[in-house]
Amino acid sequence: MKIAPSILSADFSELAAEIERVASEADLLHIDVMDGHFVPNLTIGPPVVKSLRKRTELHLDCHLMVDNPGVLLDDFAKAGADGCTIHVELGDPRPLFERMRALGLAVGLTLNPETPLADVLPYIDEIDVLLFMSVHPGFGGQAFIPEVLDKLSAARRIVEQRHLAVELEIDGGIGVETASAAAAAGADILVAGSAIFGSDDPAAAARRIREAAWPTSS
Repeated sequence: MKIAPSILSADFSELAAEIERVASEADLLHIDVMDGHFVPNLTIGPPVVKSLRKRTELHLDCHLMVDNPGVLLDDFAKAGADGCTIHVELGDPRPLFERMRALGLAVGLTLNPETPLADVLPYIDEIDVLLFMSVHPGFGGQAFIPEVLDKLSAARRIVEQRHLAVELEIDGGIGVETASAAAAAGADILVAGSAIFGSDDPAAAARRIREAAWPTSS
């Protein structure tokens, strides 16, 4: 039952202050890394992660939406990232898993909304996090794609049947209105950007999402 504010929607001119405002309700920070090729947007890289590492002890969860994540893993590890998530759409991820393990990074794998669950199942027992994109990656503020919940539910059943130590994460369009459905489908981690940082009180917004998703946790 974790909330991961996505800094993609934060005010980059006040990034450290933004994180301080939400830290009391955050279990980890989600950092969207985009290269302008794999997705059309261009965001941040290891230097920003290095700066964040100096200002927070929160787990830094780096989602690499890039064509060639392998060339960045060493730099993100050195910068202080705790985990990196790569896309199954790029092909066989196992060599990158090995590199992440050697660097001490938590291993994440993600799939886009249109990618079938079958594409990630061969690797599900080799990862720490499986991230479901519930919007098309590239930009914040998009509408939630509810059809992704069927894949999430199917993955939850597999994880429980096989007793796997894999956390299921969902990212895209998550807010108070969608949090309950995502949690009911089996999500362990909810990534929320604009629903948190678009609020006057990001910590309170994160708390409302947590309470909507997991009422007994409040």
